[in-house]
Amino acid sequence: GQFDITLGNYVSYIQAQQEHRADLDIFAEGSVMGPGTQGIYTLPDPPVATLADLKGETVAINAPDNILFLLTASVLAEHGVSPGSVHFASIPFPEMPDELKSAAVSAAVMPEPYASGAEESQGGVPLADLDQGATTSFPVEGYVVTKKWAAEHPRTLAAFYRALEQGQGIADVSRAAAEQAMVDMPAPFGVSAETAAVMALDSYPVSTGPPGSVDKIRLQRVVDAMRRFLKFPAFDISSMLLRSGQGRQATG
Repeated sequence: GQFDITLGNYVSYIQAQQEHRADLDIFAEGSVMGPGTQGIYTLPDPPVATLADLKGETVAINAPDNILFLLTASVLAEHGVSPGSVHFASIPFPEMPDELKSAAVSAAVMPEPYASGAEESQGGVPLADLDQGATTSFPVEGYVVTKKWAAEHPRTLAAFYRALEQGQGIADVSRAAAEQAMVDMPAPFGVSAETAAVMALDSYPVSTGPPGSVDKIRLQRVVDAMRRFLKFPAFDISSMLLRSGQGRQATG
């Protein structure tokens, strides 16, 4: 009851739903991963030069078993590296460049804008883009409400959804508008104009249907990856759609 509407990664929402900690509806997609928006980074002249070199090494990640772990595990597996052969250390994003510099970790998994920040401040070097193979254009974040709140506040939800879709449409076609929005975000989330100008951006899906008109097949990809790398039980994403089972069937 602290918030009416939240934006977050699908992995945490699906985990909460499956564990019956919440009864949630994904009423709109927030972002889909784009090239360079999330990756594995090292510093110049690193101890690792390829993904295969990460076997037995320590890699910084912000939290265990989250969306970044899922993406990293998938890319490692596609390159013949067992995720279990890599030691993942939980380290906050702002501390990762210093941990790399001190050689406490051999690589770090960072999304934007932290990746561009590390490149600018420490000369960070991308080892692998996580937007590849099975995780190309992977769904990252979505907007969620509880089913109870949606039923009690349909007009408020519809008004928010209309405004959100306008914003999504602008962000998806105007790089300048997206950059300015990132600069204008309140601390500690905003970035400098210099960082905004160089950072990679996700894509922002736009739906022409009512709330809940999300791409069901695209979101089910998250569950499939969770089952493979997190040993997650069978789960149908339809249970989290505003009108269960009525999300768009075609991928976009």
